[in-house]
Amino acid sequence: MSEFDLDLRTIEESIEDSDGPHRIVLDVLDGSTPDREYVEAIEAGQVLVLAVEGDVNERAAGFARDVHAGGGSLVHFRGFLIVAPPGVGVDTDRL
Repeated sequence: MSEFDLDLRTIEESIEDSDGPHRIVLDVLDGSTPDREYVEAIEAGQVLVLAVEGDVNERAAGFARDVHAGGGSLVHFRGFLIVAPPGVGVDTDRL
């Protein structure tokens, strides 16, 4: 059996350099990021995984309606808010 060589540093650099539309963006939803940035990320086809600090309804109030009206989805799960653009489903059947 051959040995598998995994270079995590190269993979991490590749992930960090990815600016295309197919990105998963990790952030903290604490009020420090302008709501418009989240809307623009969703409009660009990116998925947001936001660690919520504080009340999720309060923190997401500035962008949730725009995302929903644009066909995106929002799911609050274990302290995280997952925000997906139109066409990207969030499967919650196993919850």
